[in-house]
Amino acid sequence: MSNYNINKGIGRTVEFKGLKAQYLFIFAGGLLGVLILVMIMYMAGANSYVCLFIGAGGASLIIWKTFSLNGKYGEHGLMKLGAKKKHPKYIICRKAVHRSLRFTSKSDAA
Repeated sequence: MSNYNINKGIGRTVEFKGLKAQYLFIFAGGLLGVLILVMIMYMAGANSYVCLFIGAGGASLIIWKTFSLNGKYGEHGLMKLGAKKKHPKYIICRKAVHRSLRFTSKSDAA
């Protein structure tokens, strides 16, 4: 008889080697971008050592920055930071004060 594992992580966020949620997409997209950049440079005729240096440097930078963001902001912190940047610092109202206030006479109210 076969043994099957039951998935008990339903409703939880995806995690891989400590990276959670949107950091996985940043990590995978960054590494894919570095790979495509190196391939384009190599096909364009750049020196192999330059391609290796840029590939290794870019990949290590992506890895380091993604893990540091994950540690600093946590699972939902990066989305909260983006929302905070879109929130206005103060509200400007250029209307005259008398236009904002409405006065009703007693005959209109009844």
